[in-house]
Order: sequence, then C-alpha cells, then structure tokens
Amino acid sequence: MEEEYIRVIKITLIGVISWGLMFILVRRIFSNYSFDFSTRIVSTVHATVAVALATLSIQDWSCPVCPVSSTSSLQQMETMTFSLSYMIYDLICSHFDQVLSIDNAVHHSVCILGFVAGLFYRKCGSEMVAALLLTELSSPFLHLREILKEIGYRDTDLNLAADVCFATIFSLARMVGGPYLIYVTVSADNPILIKAMAVGLQLVSAFWFYKILKMMKYKLIKRTLSSKKST
Repeated sequence: MEEEYIRVIKITLIGVISWGLMFILVRRIFSNYSFDFSTRIVSTVHATVAVALATLSIQDWSCPVCPVSSTSSLQQMETMTFSLSYMIYDLICSHFDQVLSIDNAVHHSVCILGFVAGLFYRKCGSEMVAALLLTELSSPFLHLREILKEIGYRDTDLNLAADVCFATIFSLARMVGGPYLIYVTVSADNPILIKAMAVGLQLVSAFWFYKILKMMKYKLIKRTLSSKKST
C-alpha cells in the first residue's frame, strides 16, 4: 500500500514538471499568440489523453460505473494521478496570467480535492474514472472555440460549429450523465469526503451550464440579426 502512495506522489511530481515544460515549449513556439492560447493547447493535450486513459480504465462497459464503491485498480489510480498532476499545474499556471478566473480556480480546487480523496482512500475508482470521462469529453471543443477566435475565425460558421459541439457534449455529459453518476456515488457506501466532492463538482457543472446557455442564446441571436442585415 505504501509503495502505491509513493508511486502516486512520484507520478504527480513528474507530471506537474512535465506539464510546466510542455507549456514553456508551446509558449516559445506560439510566442506571437497570447498566454491563454498556449495554456489551451496544453489543456487540449491533457483532455484528449485523459479521455483515452479514462476509456481504457473502465472495467465493464455494460455498466461503466461498476463495480461501485470498490477498491481502485492500479490503472484507475494512474489515470487519476495523471489528471491530478495536470490540475495542480494548471492551477499554478493560472496565477501567472493577467486575469485570474475565480470560477476556474474553484473548479480546479474541487477536482484536486476529489482526486486526492479518491487516491487516499483508494476507493471509487470506477466512479471517479467515469467522472473524469464525463468532465473532459467536452474540453477539446471548449478550447477549440477559443483557439479559433485567436487565429482569426471569430464569428465564423466554423467557430459557431465548435460552440454548438461544446454546448451539446457538455450538456449531455454533465447534465444528463452527471446527475446519474452523483446518485450512484452518493447512494453507495463511499467516504463522506468523496460524496461531498462529487456533489461539489456537479454544482460547478450546473453553474457552467447556466453560463453556456447564456452564451449560446447570445450567439444565436447575434447570428440571426447578422443574417437579417445581410439579406
């Protein structure tokens, strides 16, 4: 057991350093673009790999959250540690940006506490891997829509398509799959801290869902008015 915790700490430290070095490299390559542009490139890499690892870590596709409240497998712990290292890096990195996002900091803090709790208790591997899959599934489209704006595709059909994909995947994953996962996690015999983090993550998702609805309403109204003017 102690060896596994040491392995988790080593992977976390190596991961934080690796993400930092990746950001520095990306920042140099895309020096003409903003700080946020580089962070989103790194975030896209994490989201893509995290989804792949979470998918491979699911033990039973007929019931992705099964076995419930079970001992985490080594693969599940490594998957959680991979994302834990990224969340720590990104939380640190955000403090070097000119604009500090409070809601993003809260989201990262909740995720970090959730991963730490899951790794400490070495329980809920199935539930936490499923949560990671649901939360990161829409992330590449979230970053794509902002990257497209910065490279000159703001208010284009391509940018709108990225917005729609992001809003759709986020809504289905977090507001349909999320509540079911919360119910499974809370109703099972899990540590109270993990239950609290699960509820906290869903509350953060609900807040972002509200903001996404406002964003899509604005985008669609703007596109409709633009179409009417052109005709």
